[in-house]
Amino acid sequence: MPHSDFDKSSPAGAKSTSPSREAAHSKILVLCIDRDDDIGSKGGIETPIVGRDACINAGTRLAIEDPEDADSNAIFGAVKTYEELVSKGYTAEVAVVAGKFNRGVEADEKISLEVKSILEKYHADGAVIVSDGEDDETVLPIIQSRVPVISVQRVIIRHSRSVEYSYAVLGRYLKMLVYDSQYSKFFLGVPGVLLAAGALAVIFDAGKWITAIILAILGGAFIVRAFDIDKTLSSFGRLTPTSFIKIFSVIAGVLIILASFANGLSSIPMDMLRPDMSALDILSNRTIVGSFATGTITLLWIGIATILGGILLSNWFRGSTRTMSDILRLAVLALLYIPVLQFTAVLTEGTSPFTLISSLLIGLAVSLVAATFLYQYFRNKKGGSEVLKH
Repeated sequence: MPHSDFDKSSPAGAKSTSPSREAAHSKILVLCIDRDDDIGSKGGIETPIVGRDACINAGTRLAIEDPEDADSNAIFGAVKTYEELVSKGYTAEVAVVAGKFNRGVEADEKISLEVKSILEKYHADGAVIVSDGEDDETVLPIIQSRVPVISVQRVIIRHSRSVEYSYAVLGRYLKMLVYDSQYSKFFLGVPGVLLAAGALAVIFDAGKWITAIILAILGGAFIVRAFDIDKTLSSFGRLTPTSFIKIFSVIAGVLIILASFANGLSSIPMDMLRPDMSALDILSNRTIVGSFATGTITLLWIGIATILGGILLSNWFRGSTRTMSDILRLAVLALLYIPVLQFTAVLTEGTSPFTLISSLLIGLAVSLVAATFLYQYFRNKKGGSEVLKH
């Protein structure tokens, strides 16, 4: 059986299990508590169980049925405590009581009745409680109402093999963090850079910047890892011609989008901007928002279309069936252009929003028709299963 330790403690005001002869108890009941009734549900043994041999048989039965259950060790711990008391000259008895599987009030009531039945036959004037955890010890007030509790002992199991296994696994992970470049560059590289930066800051008397330097390094490392920038950079040597098309279109599209924001800012009438205006004042001004949107939309749409067009060409040259989705994205982008322009007109010129609603409905109808046409076209050309997959 696994080894066990006894975590001994006594309730407030309780007497010790090895008192002086004047305060010695005449009869001591060593009581093992199994509140969730593992002894019954797993071992098939009814409680209460009274007597050394009966308790050993019950613990053995439970250990055979479930070797990992700690209650069997608690039973053997109660037997050991009983034998220690007897060897010291005490009059003692050992017993096991159990509650019910679902714990709760019914389990506590069952334990109370079993303790009562034991005390009717063995008139103990003190009890030593043995358990394997705090859950079993919640019934202490119930037992104390029937017999004084003079000691509480908790059995703690030592799983030496599990500890060795845990150390082996830990050592394997530490070795992986040190020697595997996929992990070492972050778990060793980032702390190494932080330590080096701190040392340089101390050498050059720039201690006031050390916090900013550390935050910048950590922020950069998190961004690189979050967006797989390191993997993207390392894959540049394996780029295909279609990948260059995608990269060029993405960079060109981002530049056009940035230019659209700059153009939108220049479209705002400068006489409408005041130094005392807050961000809320600016966003709530329909003229400012509308002017910014009017100057931004065209270039913004061109930038997004450039990105989507590059992805479309890349997938087209690779023969991927994802081209259907790429074409639909471009079609939806084109159909949304006019409604967005009409929305800016509603903000700046106060035109009727019903024209915007009608444009949206027309765009939705055209999108459905285009999606249906493309689906039928690619299904006949590539096979319906591939289209559905992508």
